[in-house]
Amino acid sequence: MPLRNKIRVHDPVNRPSSQSRSTPAAPDNPWSAARLALTAFFAVDGFLFAAWVVRIPDVRSQVSASHSGLGLALLCVSAGAVATMPLVGRLCLRYGSRPVTVASLALLSLAVPLPAHTHSVAALGAVLLLFGAGYGGANVAMNSAAVDLVAQLRRPVMPSFHAGYSLGGLLGAGIGGLLAGTLSASWALALSGLLGAAVTVAAGTVLLRSPETAPVAPARAGSPGGGAKAGRLPHARLLVLLLGLTAFCTAYGEGAIADWTTLHLTDDVHASAGTAAAGYAAYAFAMTSGRLGGTWLSIRLGQTRVMLLGGLTAAAGMLLAALAPSVPFALAGFVLVGLGLANIFPLAIARAGATGGPQGVALASTLGYGGMLIGPPVIGFLADAAGLPLALTTVAAAATVAALLPLAARSR
Repeated sequence: MPLRNKIRVHDPVNRPSSQSRSTPAAPDNPWSAARLALTAFFAVDGFLFAAWVVRIPDVRSQVSASHSGLGLALLCVSAGAVATMPLVGRLCLRYGSRPVTVASLALLSLAVPLPAHTHSVAALGAVLLLFGAGYGGANVAMNSAAVDLVAQLRRPVMPSFHAGYSLGGLLGAGIGGLLAGTLSASWALALSGLLGAAVTVAAGTVLLRSPETAPVAPARAGSPGGGAKAGRLPHARLLVLLLGLTAFCTAYGEGAIADWTTLHLTDDVHASAGTAAAGYAAYAFAMTSGRLGGTWLSIRLGQTRVMLLGGLTAAAGMLLAALAPSVPFALAGFVLVGLGLANIFPLAIARAGATGGPQGVALASTLGYGGMLIGPPVIGFLADAAGLPLALTTVAAAATVAALLPLAARSR
């Protein structure tokens, strides 16, 4: 629905600079209190978003919304997020990413219960603007804080934070689904908001009290540093844009799969409803597993190679899932898509932050969120024109572009 990276990994794109040489030595304990607290923020962010998603049908009935009316209201989530992301990037530069993370999650926790208390589409859209502002702000601030921590650790651990988000989403969807028959939407969302507030207070206290290295300002032409790095400074914004487009292509696939996987499995591959739901769960589990192993892969293969191989794996898996005539092959294809897409987005955001700081995160996150917005409706229009299987092959094309763009970014 997220960074000045000074990592030293086995990837030419992360060459040490004069800035990185001034960074304190990496902590002996890679799982510091700050990292655990920030992972908790990512997890609760995913949990709160999933808790809202599983209650959309109940809220829709409550406000008596048509399909188009609900679509417009849901668009307010995106509008609130996109409008907030650039502002949050500037706030992170001014006040620090950790305080802004705490404030954004507090806003999101307060906004989660509100949709269940609306009784018109207009009121629902208004509270979803607030929800989107908290969600978008949290994603920029969390990723900015994560990249600062990645720089301190000097290990490519960004995928582990996004694995926390995926795990939180799985828990939110699973618990929300189990309680759907026993708890009303208002109670379920209120309890989710209370959980979010409790995690925000507990994890926020730890995060704000943990020692924080001074963030490095985004690279600027004419700044001290010299050498090869200085020669690349004029291309910093282009590099961030390329990485943002990588996030866009990845999120295009994630958004399309979230909305169209079950329909493709039931209508085109003739799977049962239960099998179709299991298919999406397998995709989500594969993505979570891929992110849990993302740090290990990034250290051994290098971040650019991980993104290249991931994009090509996702493309091959999507072609198999879209065009396979049988359920087992289609399910295997969606698992490959989950594994392939798992680490591209977090690594793209991390590298955008390493180049452009919080504003680099904001630009790349905004582009990525745009891809998640555009994917589902584009697939829908193409499905009407040429059929859903052929429409889903555009996800394979986007994954291929996402695999190749980091190579262009690496040459900058």
